Amino acid sequence: MFYPIQVLADWLTYTVFEITPKTLLGGSVNFFIFDTIKIFILLAVIIFVVSIIRSYLPPEKIRAILSRKNKYVGNVLASLLGIITPFCSCSAIPLFLGFVQAGVPLGTTFSFLIASPMINEVALVLLLGLFGWKIALIYVVSGLIIAILSGIVIGQLKVENLVEPFVYQNSINGNIDLPSMTRKERIAYALDYTKDILKKVWPYILIGIGLGAWIHGYLPADFLAQYAGSGKWSAVPLAVLIGIPLYSNAAGVIPLVSALTEKGVSMGTTLAFMMSVTALSLPEFMILKKVMKTKLILIFAGIVALGIIFTGYLFNLIL
Repeated sequence: MFYPIQVLADWLTYTVFEITPKTLLGGSVNFFIFDTIKIFILLAVIIFVVSIIRSYLPPEKIRAILSRKNKYVGNVLASLLGIITPFCSCSAIPLFLGFVQAGVPLGTTFSFLIASPMINEVALVLLLGLFGWKIALIYVVSGLIIAILSGIVIGQLKVENLVEPFVYQNSINGNIDLPSMTRKERIAYALDYTKDILKKVWPYILIGIGLGAWIHGYLPADFLAQYAGSGKWSAVPLAVLIGIPLYSNAAGVIPLVSALTEKGVSMGTTLAFMMSVTALSLPEFMILKKVMKTKLILIFAGIVALGIIFTGYLFNLIL
């Protein structure tokens, strides 16, 4: 689907900018152009589609489903919903904002935000084919547990005051009847909402992709295998730290996971690396900075990182 974008990125990098192919600079520039176009297209399309869906779904209904009397049920349901929504960490944010504005508890929305990019059905099929059902099952179960527990912990911390006030400006509280909209009105609403969101987040996206492109081009291919090899206690946390700036979705990082295991990196470490790439991406933090305070981003990243590190150590022991 993204092949035409890659062709365009190659043409701009190697023909228009006349950068020598297969060089560090060429790889970084090509990555930056490709990912910038891809992410903005994905964001625009997904925000638009989500906006159309939101115009049909009353926020009260969403809140009723995810705000059960047993609050932990909401975390479980949000995490399961995240599994079946094939979004990357950046494109899951519009849904996250929609949940908050619909009155869904913050901890529950974080469970969704973590599960959606971390657990991907395409990655599940690839893992099943490459490593067998046991590894694939571990991937799903561990990601689900991290999403549920992280959301519960964040909910217990009562950090609603760390969300930017504008997020709550369009919040809907109480039972109300939404006016019916025509198709033309729904499209106009979705276009306006998409433009507004992109206008607010585009600088953060470019900064995040730029950092990721530099690391993608200039970090040696065998760096992780060299410093995070099997038997080293620091392997798992180092893999998580390295994975954060390397923005990708779960399906995109699977080939790298396969290469790392072939180079001697243990499965627990590679799973931790994959989860950090998908659930703790730097572009995601850049976008979240616009909707929440830095302290909440650090809390979110810290809790999820600890869960991923624990999972990596655990599966290094049992696999």
